[in-house]
Order: sequence, then C-alpha cells, then structure tokens
Amino acid sequence: MSRAQSHLLRRGRYSELGRLYLLTTVTHQRKPLFHDFHHARLVIHQLRKSDQEYACRSLAWVLMPDHLHWLIELKGTTLGTLMRRFKSRSSLVLHQAGVEHDPVWQRGYQDRALRREESTVHVARYIIANPLRAGLVSSVRDYPHWDAAWL
Repeated sequence: MSRAQSHLLRRGRYSELGRLYLLTTVTHQRKPLFHDFHHARLVIHQLRKSDQEYACRSLAWVLMPDHLHWLIELKGTTLGTLMRRFKSRSSLVLHQAGVEHDPVWQRGYQDRALRREESTVHVARYIIANPLRAGLVSSVRDYPHWDAAWL
C-alpha cells in the first residue's frame, strides 16, 4: 500500500479489549534488519515488554528478517498505543545498538481482528510457519525468532 493510501489502514480500526488481533508491521523499505541475531533479540525483548506491562497477551509471533507477525489478545491499551510504544522502543534500542537505518519501521501497521469462530491455534500455526514458507529453514524448529503460548 502506498504512503498516500496508508490512512486507509486506519479506517474502521477499533480496539476492543479482550479481542484477538493479528498485527503485522514491516521494516522501512523492507530492509532485512533482523538477519542479525542480536538485532532480532533486541526487538523481541521489546515485544515481551508489552506483555509485562499488561498491554497485551502475546499468543504467537514470528520476527522475520524484515517484518513481524504478532497474534495478541488486547489488554490494557489501544492497538495504536501498543504499536506506537513497541515501534518506538524497539527503534530506540536498535539505534543504541548501532543500527543506522532510520526510520526502522515503515509507517502504520496492519491489523485483523479474529472472528469469534476462527481457530486461534490454526492462525498461530500459520504465523509460525512463515520462515518455512519463506524458505529460510527446512523445519520451524530451526528458526530462532518465534514463540507461541501453547509451548
């Protein structure tokens, strides 16, 4: 989606506490910043802070070289605040670690509220299989940057 159309992502966006959402955000210009193991772990630490602050409960996520898929249950904030804090903090720690790519994240993010009848485990499996489908690994177990609540 072009920058001129990015406002369309927000149309109809509603943050419902307790609702499950699939969030996706990409690095600026899809730069593969997270091929670097240390950079990926810094971002993952910031993702986990969102859980510790009770902003959300992470159900499943995978950090790919140039994007993040994150399945959450929204807790004590809005989607916009959750993503703004995550992107801001992760950008800060990456810059402190020497990443010169500025900005780190592309503006905006995609969100999809899961329907009540939709299988959460099925969506989680789809998320976690991303590195396999992208050809990064031959087994999901070989990819280090993912987690799921069911493990």
